[in-house]
Amino acid sequence: MANVNQPSDRDRMVDTQIQDPHDGRPPVVDHAVLRAMRKVPRHLFVPQEHQYLAYEDRPLPIGYGQTISQPYIVAIMTELLQLASEHRVLEVGTGSGYQAAVLAEIAGDVYSVEIVEPLAMLARERLAALDYDNVTVRAGDGYLGWPEYAPYDAIIAAAAPRDVPQSLLDQLKPGGRMVLPVGPAWRTQMLKLVARHSDGSITRDDIMAVGFVPMITN
Repeated sequence: MANVNQPSDRDRMVDTQIQDPHDGRPPVVDHAVLRAMRKVPRHLFVPQEHQYLAYEDRPLPIGYGQTISQPYIVAIMTELLQLASEHRVLEVGTGSGYQAAVLAEIAGDVYSVEIVEPLAMLARERLAALDYDNVTVRAGDGYLGWPEYAPYDAIIAAAAPRDVPQSLLDQLKPGGRMVLPVGPAWRTQMLKLVARHSDGSITRDDIMAVGFVPMITN
């Protein structure tokens, strides 16, 4: 089995899938995002039996009916947030913790909610082992967000609700941005960029068709 523990694997992933995709997808150009994608060891966030596929352009199963998104989707969603080092970010759907690690490389604090308790526990342990001390993970209903630390400069969801949850909109700071897939379960969904402007108005832009697991709520 090939050794996937080399930085060159991440460089190849970024060069061929993210920075210069050849299938019509828009390239990711944010230097902070590209740097984070080159740094975070994606193979450590997938089950051992799938680690040889960690840097391929595909989602992978992580157990409990959940997946880790393909690298390009992680990168483009992160770029759309326009993160800065002082930003506070809410993530809905921790999964294995990979997206949280990418966010943590750029933003100041990341608060991540995972409804599947065993996944939340594993992600918390994995992120701590990798010294991501600016990520806080809890098990809970991400549909409700995490009001205790609101408002957030950015919100990202790795699961698809049928509509943008009002509870998440309420926790988005004026000037903040939210990126999430929206649509029916197990069908094509639309990745949306939702922005709350300084005057309180909300805009919603369609970015691209995607396929995510449904957002589960209690």
